[in-house]
Amino acid sequence: MGSNIRARDVASLFFLCRLVLLISLPLEGLRGFGDYLHFYRMSGMGLPFVDFWVEFPPVFPYLSWLLNILAGGKEHVYDYLLALILTLTQAGSLWLFLRLLQSIRPDHPSEARVWVYFAVTLILPYGWWYFDPLAVLASLLGMVWLLEGKDFRAGMAFAAGTLTKLFPVLALPMIWRWLSWRRALLLTSLTLGITLLAYAVFIVISPDMTMASLRSQAAKGSWETVWALVDGNYHTGNFGPESERYDPSMASIARGNPARLPSWLTLLGFAGLGIWFFMKSRFNSPLSALAFWGLTWSIFLLWSPGYSPQWVLYLLPFILLVLHVRKAILFSLLLTLINILEWPVILSRGYNWGLWLTILVRTLLLVMLVAEFWNATKISQKSLEMN
Repeated sequence: MGSNIRARDVASLFFLCRLVLLISLPLEGLRGFGDYLHFYRMSGMGLPFVDFWVEFPPVFPYLSWLLNILAGGKEHVYDYLLALILTLTQAGSLWLFLRLLQSIRPDHPSEARVWVYFAVTLILPYGWWYFDPLAVLASLLGMVWLLEGKDFRAGMAFAAGTLTKLFPVLALPMIWRWLSWRRALLLTSLTLGITLLAYAVFIVISPDMTMASLRSQAAKGSWETVWALVDGNYHTGNFGPESERYDPSMASIARGNPARLPSWLTLLGFAGLGIWFFMKSRFNSPLSALAFWGLTWSIFLLWSPGYSPQWVLYLLPFILLVLHVRKAILFSLLLTLINILEWPVILSRGYNWGLWLTILVRTLLLVMLVAEFWNATKISQKSLEMN
């Protein structure tokens, strides 16, 4: 397969298909159940982290601000520009996915992995309802450059991803376990150093709004996880109206019921589990390194007080690159279906009691993924033909 399918052709086909899909939708259909209205409103509020606090790291808020300027403040133009950028982003992710697949499975890459990833990302509306594809692209790009030995570029990619959604920082345990300490130190310094430097600049310029932005995530409490069920929180992770963001004190207001089990307490258990996996793992192939990154992701999601359905976009590449092809397809489809069932099917219709079903099933799948990724860390390059 690797010699028959070119990454550029697959990415181009994806872009064409997604473009046809999006221009066929009415504007309201394009916006769907996503956050376009929220993004648009904030894009015209001034400078993020300076004039108002924002719950996201700075890359997307400033991209959104720039899109508003390019759109001349017109909402429908802003919407289409954002959809175009996210479509290009996912086309790039598909291109990188195929490059990774051909790199780690040169003799047995399996076309099914490519076309399942193609189909799921094409039709899954999270890819254009939210900006998470930007962080997914940065993660995959960082991994490609890592395999090519371009550590400086990889560190820059991970830093850009961390400044978009923070999640690419989860690559660091894999980096420290797999690479020499010199390479790991360089990548960590770039990833964390650039991120901290960016926030330091904003703290100097506008300390109140920047610190409010950093506090906002902790104030969200629990949502859409087993911890949320324990706390009695049956809501999404959204904040209040955009106007609140001009007041730094609003960032600290708790949303929902307080945690019955503090996050720092549960973190001790999950961090201990992660350290045990870290100490026991022995990487012998790029595939096993990716498996450990997927393992880290799964443990993080089991610990996290909150969960947003679009986060499935981060897991899909690891599942389809690492696991046995039949298991990979099954996990991908099940996770996609359970997330769509949760949002928008259940929550948008007010059937919040249905969270008991979706959350418990997803949690079970994540536990199973921990076991699958752990087993995959032991796969050597010589045994890939069996997987």
